[in-house]
Amino acid sequence: MDAVRLIVTSRRALTGSGAAPETMEEVWQAQALAQAIGTRLAVAGPPELRGEALGLTELAGRGCGVLDAPRLATEDLRAAQLTELGDARQALLFLDGLLGEVSIALVGVACAADDEGTYWQCMEAIDAADESRDRVREMLRRLADREEALPQREAG
Repeated sequence: MDAVRLIVTSRRALTGSGAAPETMEEVWQAQALAQAIGTRLAVAGPPELRGEALGLTELAGRGCGVLDAPRLATEDLRAAQLTELGDARQALLFLDGLLGEVSIALVGVACAADDEGTYWQCMEAIDAADESRDRVREMLRRLADREEALPQREAG
C-alpha cells in the first residue's frame, strides 16, 4: 500500500481512538509508519533528503521505543504494509499532519493520565513526534529548494 493511503488510515484510526490504551496504540502505529517512511526515503528517496530521512527513522524509532509496543499481528501493523512511497512531497505533507495529530492526542492522554509513568511516557513521545515533524518539515523545505533550482539549471 502506498504511504499516503497508510497515513490517511492512521489519521482516521487515531481520530477514532477512544480510551488512552487505544490512543497509545495508534500513536505507536503512527511512529512506526513514520520510521518506515524515513527508512524508505533514506534508501530510495531523493539524495538531498537521505540525511534527514535517517534522522526521521531514528527519531520515530525513539517514539516507538518510549511507548509500550502493542501486540499486533503482522497484517495489522501499518508500517509493514508500506509497499511504495509514491510522491515524496505528498507523503511528507501528509506525514507532517499525522505527526501533529499524534502530539495533540498525546497531550490529551497525558492530561488525563492517572499515573506518573503514563504522563512521562507521553511527554517523551510528544518530544519524539515533534522532533520527527521537524525533520519532515526540513525535508519538505529541501524538496521546495530543489524544485525552485530546477528551472534555473535548465535555463542556464
